[in-house]
Amino acid sequence: MPLDANDLVAVLNDPASQSFDGLAAGTVMGHVHLCVADIEATIAFYRDTLGLDLMAQLGEQAAFLSAGGYHHHLGANTWQSRGAPYAPPDRARLTRATTVVPDDDALDAAARLDGAEKIDEGVALRDPAGNPLLVTR
Repeated sequence: MPLDANDLVAVLNDPASQSFDGLAAGTVMGHVHLCVADIEATIAFYRDTLGLDLMAQLGEQAAFLSAGGYHHHLGANTWQSRGAPYAPPDRARLTRATTVVPDDDALDAAARLDGAEKIDEGVALRDPAGNPLLVTR
């Protein structure tokens, strides 16, 4: 059944002023879907740079990538974001996704990317669509 987002938000007293500090500690997300501007650039970044496997691609509309043969850990699509910049602060948007890499070599490779910043938790960077990522081990 489709999620009734309006009903979900209706339980809040004032949805515009409700804060969201993140998911509960220990929450593990099975997979994440990203809005991206360009599928080829997304594939180049997540497959060729971070080492995920391309599991399926729907032309210039969507790609599904994973590690270890899983059907997908990461979905990316341009259905509402083709050619668009990262969403501005007044819009619903991703504030950070964490990618766990298998070894120090992969973490070091992420740290060498343009715009990457080493922080205590790992490496902070943005994908080609501007989505903020934390790459950690």
